[in-house]
Amino acid sequence: MDDRQVVGLLTAKLDGVIVMENRGDSFLVYDPDGDVPYNRRFPFATVVTGDHYDSASDLGRPGAFRLNLGLTKQVYRDLFADGDPVNHAAVDRLMPHPVYASQHWVCVVNPSERTLDEAWPLVEDAYGFAVRKHANRRKP
Repeated sequence: MDDRQVVGLLTAKLDGVIVMENRGDSFLVYDPDGDVPYNRRFPFATVVTGDHYDSASDLGRPGAFRLNLGLTKQVYRDLFADGDPVNHAAVDRLMPHPVYASQHWVCVVNPSERTLDEAWPLVEDAYGFAVRKHANRRKP
C-alpha cells in the first residue's frame, strides 16, 4: 500500500473525518460538521511522506511514508510498557513514535495490508478518542 491508499482506507471506513494536507502529508481530523475552527483542529492520525518533522524513520527513501496514530494512554501502555530501543526506520513494524511516544503516539513505516488489518483496533482507539474529545468540546 502507498500513502494515498492508507489515507483513502481510513477516510472510507471512518465517518466524519476530514483530511488536511501540507507538503504531501495528510492530517486526519474528526470534524463531522466541518465547523471546528482551523486553529482547534488536532489530528488523531497522520500520514507523513518526508522528513519534514523528524528524520528518525528515514522517509527520504523512495516510496517511504509513516502512519502515526494518537492512542489513549492505557492502550499505548498495554502495547509498549518496557521501553525497549526501537529502529524507527524499520518497515511494517508497529512501534512508539520517534518524537511523540510520550504523548501516546505510535507509528508504522510503510504498513502492509496485513499490518493495517492487525492494527485496526488501534485506528479505532485513536478515532474513538477523537470522537470523545469532539463530543466533550460540544458540551455546554
